[in-house]
Amino acid sequence: MKFQRTEISDVVIVDPVVHGDERGYFVETFRKDLFEEFLGFEVPFCQDNESKSGKGVLRGLHYQLPPAAQSKLVRVIKGRVLDVAVDIRKGSPTFGKYVAVELSGENKRQLFVPRGFAHAFVVLEDETIFAYKVDNYYSPQNDRGIAFDDPQIGIEWPFPPEALKLSEKDRKQPKLAEADLFEYGVDYYA
Repeated sequence: MKFQRTEISDVVIVDPVVHGDERGYFVETFRKDLFEEFLGFEVPFCQDNESKSGKGVLRGLHYQLPPAAQSKLVRVIKGRVLDVAVDIRKGSPTFGKYVAVELSGENKRQLFVPRGFAHAFVVLEDETIFAYKVDNYYSPQNDRGIAFDDPQIGIEWPFPPEALKLSEKDRKQPKLAEADLFEYGVDYYA
């Protein structure tokens, strides 16, 4: 596996090694030892999730507050998405900034979204299957979100807003300035 820090160094791109021949391919999608050696801390993944969506579906920007804050390791099994991680740690030098990476079933690329970041993705192809690991269980009372179209963040989505398919919940998320956020410098893994 190859690990690469993004412009926001806490967000990491993971490129697994794909072994393929005329029969198909084999890929290790997660190696705890290599992953934690690169990060320098333990990420106690406890649940795998999967969703299937059509082109234009946008899910996010989602996160959970402590004590149920979540890290995510996300990937696409089939299709393509534009995956986004937004720094929502007040006081961070990259507060309100985002990283956007295309993930696809073809490139097998993954993105690690740490605690203290909001996460979203928009689907670029029909029949897209998205999978992710999380390191904390879903907690309705700690579930939060931020408006996908907040101009303070300024995410450049590949579709106009009227072409996006969102849940009712995601249409009503608050702006970053009104959201419950994380504090920079706090170790949310301790």
